[in-house]
Amino acid sequence: MNKTLRPERIAHTEAALAVHAPELVSGFLAALPEAADTVGRRLRGALVREGLRDTGPGERHGFGRVEYPSAGVSDPVDLLGEIDAPGFVAEIRNAVMNLAIAMARPPAKVGDDPDEQVIGLERLAVSGHNLHPCGRTRLGWDTGDVLAHDLETESTRLGFVAVRQELLVGDDVFPEIDKPAGYAVQPVHAWQRDNVLPGRYGDLLRSGDLRILDEERVVIPTAALRTLLLPGTGQYLKVSLDIQVTSTRRSISIASTRNGPAVSRLLHRLVDDDRLLLMAETAGAAVPVGSGRDLSAIRRDGLSGRLEPGERAIPGGALPLLLDELVRGDRAEWLRAYANLVVPPLMRLTAQGVAVEAHLQNCLPTFVGGRPHRLALRDFAGLRLHRPRLAAAGHRIDLWPGSVVGTDDLGVFRAKIGYTLFQAHLGELVLRLGLDEDRAWRIIRAVVDEHAAPADHAAFTAPTVPHKALVRMRLAGTGDIYVPVRNPLHAPA
Repeated sequence: MNKTLRPERIAHTEAALAVHAPELVSGFLAALPEAADTVGRRLRGALVREGLRDTGPGERHGFGRVEYPSAGVSDPVDLLGEIDAPGFVAEIRNAVMNLAIAMARPPAKVGDDPDEQVIGLERLAVSGHNLHPCGRTRLGWDTGDVLAHDLETESTRLGFVAVRQELLVGDDVFPEIDKPAGYAVQPVHAWQRDNVLPGRYGDLLRSGDLRILDEERVVIPTAALRTLLLPGTGQYLKVSLDIQVTSTRRSISIASTRNGPAVSRLLHRLVDDDRLLLMAETAGAAVPVGSGRDLSAIRRDGLSGRLEPGERAIPGGALPLLLDELVRGDRAEWLRAYANLVVPPLMRLTAQGVAVEAHLQNCLPTFVGGRPHRLALRDFAGLRLHRPRLAAAGHRIDLWPGSVVGTDDLGVFRAKIGYTLFQAHLGELVLRLGLDEDRAWRIIRAVVDEHAAPADHAAFTAPTVPHKALVRMRLAGTGDIYVPVRNPLHAPA
């Protein structure tokens, strides 16, 4: 055994599975080598792409991406070489264990509702984020928590807390619940309620300023984990979940709860395209005590009742896995149709001052008969607003003070849409379609030439562009870090 698959770590997880889900033990053990190799391949590619280590020749693609047929080691941690990063080592090990558990779990049942169908498809992308080696990291959860609350779980629970009315900042996020006199009611993930609130907010609980209510609702976890579908309602709730998934602890800032509805209203004013569906954030609230992040919640519209007959929504994370089913006929023509679906509206928004975080996880393209039809966008917390462009277009938005969403820096602004749309999103599809890559990027470049504003065109087609350095960010423990990579869109159409 190696350091990642060391006997004591396997034994710990195996023992927990034997208690909570004994039927998964053999599948978990069988999946461990593949899980380690999957995490290792992504780590190996990231180390090379970000200029951290040379791990040998691989298959090179646009935007500095390097793919390897295997991790080259049985232990992903060995790929770090002399890099001393015990925290990141723990994240890698956690990702391997949780991926093996996910691979061992049978598919959960889903209903006929479009939003439930989307979640069922999200479960196909078992390894998570397409570029991040820590796509299955869940630091803060033990094995029992993973089984109870992770994406593969058929359902989990939503709890509620009553807070003194004067402590709440924002909207009534869940009006379906009766409010005790003088209190507001805030939804909270059952894990957060049981594991975070008692230890951090004991004084408020003892004083009565915060009261945990007995009421619960059954909800369905999405790939985002903290975003939960309210079955039969066509509505989602995004709630704080203080565990680390990929690079970030998934609690929610006060700013996100207040900006979400405002950004949604702005997007509805800007979007004049019936091929774009906005999954609006309609309400948000937080309780600014403690960290100010532990009791936050955001309400979001879903897709139920909004799709046409025969229209199928596919979460972007699952899209690369379904290309053989979707693409009927010429793959180059399909890519052209897909690029013409996603690039024009997002370039128009960019020109107006909105850089959407359009990676696969936030996009839900829809299809009719396999042909790209519409694009649904969700989760607006990570986008960037360029204040001078918005002002020039006659738009104004009041953001929460200190919000990172607003910027005057065009480089920061363009990097957000450039990385997510072209590299993480379209780059993955180009890789999986099996086309000659130069030809594929010429197809996309032609769409960019037609639809990118002159002020942005040169930046998006420059010889090099900034790539989000996911591993460097983990090693540094800071916010966004970018490294320059070769741009396949630089070649003329």
